Amino acid sequence: MSDTVNQPRAFEILTAEAVKKRRPPRDWSDDVKARLVAETLVPGANVSSIARSAGVDPSQLYGWRRKALSSGAVTPLPETTGSEVRFARVEPVASPVVEIVIGGILVRAGDDVSPEHLAKVLRAVRLA
Repeated sequence: MSDTVNQPRAFEILTAEAVKKRRPPRDWSDDVKARLVAETLVPGANVSSIARSAGVDPSQLYGWRRKALSSGAVTPLPETTGSEVRFARVEPVASPVVEIVIGGILVRAGDDVSPEHLAKVLRAVRLA
């Protein structure tokens, strides 16, 4: 049997500091809450990013939003934008020409077209 009782030991003394007090809760005005909730009700809005940009915890903003919706004080905007959303079947083809269909318009672009020029053409087609 080994004699571990009489072996030298090292001890570490830990010191503790007082725990800092929590930040007092913020008092958000009703106008700020209403503005933030209204931003979240826009179709496609990202609630977490809106909350982070305003300095609010996302769960807090979700709570405000849930409370506003359940009370009937606000209603979300309809998802429809007035235009029908359609999906196209895409078949991969190895070709230097790209064909893009927007509405009933076909745009063909070769590999020599700059991305900036193609973006201008696509914007013009969308506006037409």
